[in-house]
Amino acid sequence: MTDAEPTDGPLAFDAIAAASSRIGATRARNEKVAVLAEVLGRCTAREIGPAAALLAGEPRQGKVGVGWSTLRSVHERLAGRPDATGPTVTVVDVDELLTQLLHTAGPGSTIRRIELVGDVMARMAPAARDVLGSILLGDPGHGALESLVADAVAVTLGVPKTVVRRALMLQGDLAMTAAIGAVEGRPGLEAIGLRVGRAVQPMLAATAGDVAEALAATGPASVEQKLDGARIQAHRTADGEVTLYTRNLNDITDRLPEAAAVVAGLPGGAVVLDGEVLGLDADGRPRAFQDTMSGIGDGPGGDGGGMRPFFFDILHRDGNDLIDLPLADRLGHLEAVVGPHRIHSIVTDDPATAERFADDTLAAGHEGVMVKDLTTTYDAGRRGKGWRKVKPVHTLDLVVLGAEWGHGRRTGSLSNLHLGARDPDDPARFVMVGKTFKGLTDELLAWQTEQLLTRALDSTQRTPDDGWVVMVRPELVVEIAVDGVQRSTRYPGGVALRFARVKGYRPDRSADTADTIDTVRSVGRPN
Repeated sequence: MTDAEPTDGPLAFDAIAAASSRIGATRARNEKVAVLAEVLGRCTAREIGPAAALLAGEPRQGKVGVGWSTLRSVHERLAGRPDATGPTVTVVDVDELLTQLLHTAGPGSTIRRIELVGDVMARMAPAARDVLGSILLGDPGHGALESLVADAVAVTLGVPKTVVRRALMLQGDLAMTAAIGAVEGRPGLEAIGLRVGRAVQPMLAATAGDVAEALAATGPASVEQKLDGARIQAHRTADGEVTLYTRNLNDITDRLPEAAAVVAGLPGGAVVLDGEVLGLDADGRPRAFQDTMSGIGDGPGGDGGGMRPFFFDILHRDGNDLIDLPLADRLGHLEAVVGPHRIHSIVTDDPATAERFADDTLAAGHEGVMVKDLTTTYDAGRRGKGWRKVKPVHTLDLVVLGAEWGHGRRTGSLSNLHLGARDPDDPARFVMVGKTFKGLTDELLAWQTEQLLTRALDSTQRTPDDGWVVMVRPELVVEIAVDGVQRSTRYPGGVALRFARVKGYRPDRSADTADTIDTVRSVGRPN
């Protein structure tokens, strides 16, 4: 790959839309990578970074302030207009649009976003509009896993996949990693190292049903409290400059002055730490998750909501990268640096001991436990099998009140479910408690769409062009798994579901046997 333009001209965004459709039609990983590599192979060095990010459904600009209402207004403006008028929309055009949207703020910004998106979508075919809409909304119905796109970048550049994966791990930015590889090749990718002050993609965990299952997979392990807080990555340079990043690698240092002060006061020099920030009440119990997030949202000049940092891993210490050391060795370095700010943990291979620790952790108000193989390296940006999270999963039988038409791969299907709980005082009334589009297979989507349309309350809302939401007779009961509930003023029941996903429909249950709003409110409370 060179900086020269390809013979067939700039890469059209239609290529991204077509690839999205093709990768959605196959489950074979190698085929997905081949489709992605074919598109990336047509890119110039300028195009490959944005193209890789768009193919992953994660543009390099992040969230740009476009939601359902903006897209609805755009589609209303485009209704009745001819498709694809004007010059072909390229990947660079979309990348520049996203940058413009990111910097559009202040009075009149809503109208300006509608104009910007509308001008670009007016030059697109319907399929490309749907894909762009999904990208703007952050809808996972579009896009390949970042790891798939990274492997496709490796194929395109002709370098080992392990080289690209490690470069991405340390660079933390797929678009930038692809661009460096396109310009500098393998030497440029191998030169990327951990740099204190630049965020690294965090290591992620697989799940386990209980601690015994987790220990069977890991062997001797560090069993750690899993706090219901917000993940942070803390960097302190050799000259004492502290930066705090979120899980998504956003800088929130000015929002957490208390946590930043803790990091600044730790012994030693340069350090990179992985951990959580958590709000505690007066008796030391953890605050509700939304209270922690509200504290982080206080913004510059606040006290960070009294947020306290707790750390569970260390990636760098005093000029030495530690990510390739086994966890057992890293924990020794961690203890020496953070002391009382370390997350409480034990080392064991005994399921009964681990179970007692997990029970005590839940009783203390925390979310669950992490079980970590002591031999694992820090596999940044990957969902490593050496880390297993164990936490209670609650299920609720709720009633479907409506659904929203999908985008991208889910175009033509009723996807995002509106969920209601039964009012115990009025059997005919259901209280909305949340939405979800997660956990739906293609087969379930097709069945769900057919069933919901037969129950539509408004016969004029049976196609995507008629309206975004189809409200239905409250008859279908669906089993929903949730991590918990939280206070919310958005829904009339005063609570909202956390991380809701569909387990399956319950044809054996009628709406008058669904869980009540009181049952939903009690989820996660100690008995």
